[in-house]
Amino acid sequence: MAMAELSAPQKTSTFLNSSSRLRLSSKLHLSNHFRHLLLPPLNTAPNSKISCSVSQNQAPVAVQENGLVKTKKECYGVFCLTYDLKAEEQTKSWKKLINIAVSGAAGMISNHLLFKLASGAVFGPDQPIALKLLGSERSIQALEGVAMELEDSLFPLLREVDIGTDPYEVFQDVEWAILIGAKPRGPGMERADLLDINGQIFAEQGKALNKVASPDVKVLVVGNPCNTNALICLKNAPNIPAKNFHALTRLDENRAKCQLALKAGVFYDKVSNMTIWGNHSTTQVPDFLNARINGVPVKEVITDHKWLEEGFTESVQKRGGLLIQKWGRSSAASTAVSIVDAIKSLVTPTPEGDWFSTGVYTDGNPYGIEEGLVFSMPCRSKGDGDYELVKDVEIDDYLRKRIAKSEAELLAEKRCVAHLTGEGIAYCDLGPVDTMLPGEV
Repeated sequence: MAMAELSAPQKTSTFLNSSSRLRLSSKLHLSNHFRHLLLPPLNTAPNSKISCSVSQNQAPVAVQENGLVKTKKECYGVFCLTYDLKAEEQTKSWKKLINIAVSGAAGMISNHLLFKLASGAVFGPDQPIALKLLGSERSIQALEGVAMELEDSLFPLLREVDIGTDPYEVFQDVEWAILIGAKPRGPGMERADLLDINGQIFAEQGKALNKVASPDVKVLVVGNPCNTNALICLKNAPNIPAKNFHALTRLDENRAKCQLALKAGVFYDKVSNMTIWGNHSTTQVPDFLNARINGVPVKEVITDHKWLEEGFTESVQKRGGLLIQKWGRSSAASTAVSIVDAIKSLVTPTPEGDWFSTGVYTDGNPYGIEEGLVFSMPCRSKGDGDYELVKDVEIDDYLRKRIAKSEAELLAEKRCVAHLTGEGIAYCDLGPVDTMLPGEV
């Protein structure tokens, strides 16, 4: 075997795919990650086809089809196999396979999330999936390790795994995109700097989704600041309905339900109609006015109204920071669970009379909130991936004042990223108060 040295493009990706006959890029490219690998001699005879076959310790490197050498995709282990879901008794009743992209796929949140997705715990026991995992050049080996663990877990519903570093390739035809990957905020970093750095990531990913994803792709933004990152993403994806973009505030909702349950002395499944209004920051508004415990308004069950107005909100906001103090790490596992909850709320019908929180586009909202923002609001779903805003909610003066504060912050963030949303020159006036949630620095 001969050693090959091939030029690498600026954007490189490594793919794992279930197809044993790969159709790859017509340019002779190989990422830096694979430069050290031994390539088999390539037969340049016209009309020849070379199928990929690989063991776990040898990555596939090139395919030739119709005389063209192609290296865009590489298969991996069991995911190299071809299959027909309609050929076997067990699988012929399954739904059509769906493509799910996850960015930041080598991170801790994804480490918990991917196995829930693959197990059927999110989309159901008859829904086969393909996972498209997006990482960075430095995480490519870790992504291979993730693929190995997924392979070893023997999930029947997991039919394909691709890994890569180029969103224009990883996002091809995806129906769901879970965007976790983002730069964490380091010591001394201003919120405006974080908005700009991560905003550029989500602007590029929005463009990629707009170009190559399914036209009705559902997008859940987890990377912080998630509300404004979601806004940037949707503004760079004009062909995708703005309604399809979500910012994750479900962990805040789950934490709020837990705190109310603890205070009332009930199990948390007794808490319903919980809304998180606004931004995923310390201006967020956990709504105790409309929440219920055993179907009864919270204010009638918990009569300590001073705690509701002060201690309750603070306990939700500081939960992540407290967890780090206790455990020395961030809340990756509960974040992954909240992602599962957020998706399941869209693919299963909302229980009668209840609702859930998610950060969505404010255009046409019935609450008087400024349009053109991504704002957490109460929603219901019929289980078809879509949602509607809940109209029958009470908003008193106390709640409206709190909502307005979060609205003002999101408007300031929007001005700060105007250069990334196509709305002119950016101007940052976020103020001196740090509203980043404890535990996210």
